[in-house]
Amino acid sequence: MHITIPRGPFELAAELHLPHSVDESTPLRAVVLSTPGSSVKEQIGANYASRLAARGIAALVFDPAHQGQSGGEPRDLEDPYRRGEDISYAIDTLSALPGIDPHRIGILGICAGGGYAIHTARTDHRIKAVGAVDPGEIGASFRGFQADGPAVALDVLAEARLEETRTGVLTRENWLPDTMAEADAAGVTDIDLRQAITYYRTERGHNEHSTNRRLSRSDSLLLGYDAFHLVDQLMTQPLQLVLAEHLEGTGFDTSAERLWKLAPNPVDRLIVPGARHYQMYDVPEYVDAAVDRLAIFYENCL
Repeated sequence: MHITIPRGPFELAAELHLPHSVDESTPLRAVVLSTPGSSVKEQIGANYASRLAARGIAALVFDPAHQGQSGGEPRDLEDPYRRGEDISYAIDTLSALPGIDPHRIGILGICAGGGYAIHTARTDHRIKAVGAVDPGEIGASFRGFQADGPAVALDVLAEARLEETRTGVLTRENWLPDTMAEADAAGVTDIDLRQAITYYRTERGHNEHSTNRRLSRSDSLLLGYDAFHLVDQLMTQPLQLVLAEHLEGTGFDTSAERLWKLAPNPVDRLIVPGARHYQMYDVPEYVDAAVDRLAIFYENCL
C-alpha cells in the first residue's frame, strides 16, 4: 500500500506492507525499514518488508529524502543525519495509522541503513527493538577509502564546494561503475564490489529511481559521521544481528563486532552460512534465513 510521509516542506514516498489476514481487534506490531545507501524502496527493503508482512508484522519501507520518489532538493544528497530524521518522520506517520500499535514499533536496518537505524534508535526510544543485517559504519568506510587521510579529503571537498558556490554547478559521484563492462575496464576484481554491481546495475536488482549518483557534498558529512557514537550509553533496546558468513575485507565484520560489544542489550547474533554481503539483499535462501530469525525476535520483543 502506497503512503506518503510528511517531512517538513516535502514528503517521503513509502510502501506499507501489511499481513494478508489481520485481526482488526488486535493492533499490529510494525517495523520501519532503513535501507542501504543508494537503494530505493522497491529493492532490498521490499524483499525484507514483504517477508515480514507474511509473518504477521506490518513493515514500512520508504525512499530517503532527496532520493528515489521522495521530495527534497538538491537531489542525490546522502546526508546521514537526515537519514536518521527520515526514520523518525516515518515513525510519526506509522504510529498514527489505524491498526498499528504505536508502542510496538521496531526497526530493521540493512548495510549502511543498519548504521542509520542504530544511530536513530539511540535517541528515538519510540523504537522498541532493533534488528540489523550486516550493519555498516558508513563514516568509517568513507574515512578508510581516503588514500591521503580524511582530513586531506575534507580540504579537497572544501575547495570543491567553493567552486560549486562560484559556478552554481553541483557535482556528483558514482556509487558504483554503471556497468560491468566499466568495472572490467577499471580492473575491478573484488568479489563483493562485483556482486554489488551485479545487483544494482543489472536487471537482477536495478530500479529506475535508483540513480547510482551521490552528490559530492555528501562526502564531507559522511566523513565526519559515527553511526555508533554513544550507543553504549543511549541505546537500551534489544538488538538482533544477522550477518553473512563471508564478510572478510568488507568492513561489515568489524563494524558488527564493535556494535555487539557496545550494545547494552544484545539478544542474538545469527551467522548466515555461505552468504556474502550483497547476497543478503535478494538471494531467497539467505533472506529467508534472516527474516525467519528477525520475525521471532520482533515477536518476542515487540
